Amino acid sequence: MNRMLTAVIEREGDMYVALCPELDIASQGETVAEARENLKEALELFFECAPDEEVQARLHGEVYVTQLEVAIG
Repeated sequence: MNRMLTAVIEREGDMYVALCPELDIASQGETVAEARENLKEALELFFECAPDEEVQARLHGEVYVTQLEVAIG
């Protein structure tokens, strides 16, 4: 069974950090593609090893990624 999850990737120094907000799991890599692939692996390992209770406790059903304009100063 497959599930679509969100990956938010941002640059931090010389690395890229990838976060899955639905489960609050993160990974990193030297490129965007590597960070994305490492996050995918971390998520697959989580689903493979975590008990169902932990998955359900951590899983956020709806996550929205959007931009908003904020006044500064």
